[in-house]
Amino acid sequence: MKQIQIPEELFIALMRYHFLDVQEVQAEIKKGLMDKMDSITMRLLYSKYKTAPTEEERENARKEYLDRRGVPERYRW
Repeated sequence: MKQIQIPEELFIALMRYHFLDVQEVQAEIKKGLMDKMDSITMRLLYSKYKTAPTEEERENARKEYLDRRGVPERYRW
């Protein structure tokens, strides 16, 4: 099973929410988890771009990665 690291602030917010029942941290937790999910997705796309077995799969992963990064078409190679 893979392990994922999260920032200390997110961990503390999760602890406060679950153990101390502090509801005010929900927005902070949601944003932190969404940011982490985005970074995991970007890393997976980059890895797929670098290791895909076929040229077509590499190109599709590269395009999706650049689209998600927000790189305009005119700046791509």
